[in-house]
Amino acid sequence: MLPGGATYREAHLVMELLHDSGLVRSVDLVELNPFLDERGRTARVAVELLGSLFGLQITDRPTPTNAVLPDNS
Repeated sequence: MLPGGATYREAHLVMELLHDSGLVRSVDLVELNPFLDERGRTARVAVELLGSLFGLQITDRPTPTNAVLPDNS
């Protein structure tokens, strides 16, 4: 996300609201440059946002394998 733009959670909320509205009939994912996509970050966010648009909620998703988990020691 860009400074001054929507946060990750706000973007998901917008996608969830669009899904709930039933107004979205198609999606056009325009461009992704894999050479500039640091560690697949942009691609992963795009897939997650599209998942929200199609009704998948964040709580339905498994923890990503690259997630930083709290140290319980």
